[in-house]
Amino acid sequence: MSEHEDEHLVGEYPYVPKQKRALQKRRSLLESGRALFIEKGYDQTNAKEIASHAGVAIGTFYRYFTDKRQLLMSLLEDKIEKLLPPEPNWTNVDPEAFFASLLEQHYQQLDQQSLTRVFPELILKDSQFAEVIAEAKRITHSRIRLSLENAKEQGLVWKDLDLDTVSWSIMVLSEKIPEKQQESGSPVNYYELAKIICRIAFPPEAIQDLKKLQE
Repeated sequence: MSEHEDEHLVGEYPYVPKQKRALQKRRSLLESGRALFIEKGYDQTNAKEIASHAGVAIGTFYRYFTDKRQLLMSLLEDKIEKLLPPEPNWTNVDPEAFFASLLEQHYQQLDQQSLTRVFPELILKDSQFAEVIAEAKRITHSRIRLSLENAKEQGLVWKDLDLDTVSWSIMVLSEKIPEKQQESGSPVNYYELAKIICRIAFPPEAIQDLKKLQE
């Protein structure tokens, strides 16, 4: 997220603390907000509950934040692009093994207790936030497409597929991993998923050629 987008989302704080005790109260509000947003969802959490969870008065909440939205955006600033799925690397690696490792590391870091859980309800109701998420996805899509174009120059990708569509397909599959695990009730096999994603972009012989280069 750019500096301009940070300001656009978070807005101006009522007060920015400098003293140690005040900073601790603000941190407590942020951590309480995080815990309650994850546990209850954004809509079902209010400022009074956050203040109570943090052990402070409701007036203290409004001393540091204009509302619960500003608190949530404070938690998310500079982190949105990091919360989106990673970009694959197609060359100079075994693409299946490398991408499987990349996806597994990404989702282990996010953990199930991630604020991404509140994204769907927030996107529906907050047009500013929705646009920032959409822009972050457009950037990710552009980077995936560029990597595919570089691979195409090396004669690696399917010649009859539209790279724009392939890029979006890869991104959508990657970001749906948490839903797959939740709905199936079984752990994600990242290697099998990476194989499917790689087959979308590359013929089997191209994948084998890339693997041989790593032997």
